[in-house]
Amino acid sequence: MSEHEPVTSPDQHKPGHPRAARFGAAVSVLVLLTMLVGNHRGRVEDIFLIVCAGLLVLALVGDWVLRRNGLR
Repeated sequence: MSEHEPVTSPDQHKPGHPRAARFGAAVSVLVLLTMLVGNHRGRVEDIFLIVCAGLLVLALVGDWVLRRNGLR
């Protein structure tokens, strides 16, 4: 089965549409932060939402730094 597959290098397996992924991550951060406004009384949900949004922001900043330095 493997003898019929083409030989490719690892850099040819890049995911498609990175711009759409960055836009989707930014929209997700905004949606997560708007969920802070609500009628819930506990703060555990708020902490979870802020941590998730922060992780997405860190991923976006890391991606931006890598693209700026030409490492991606």
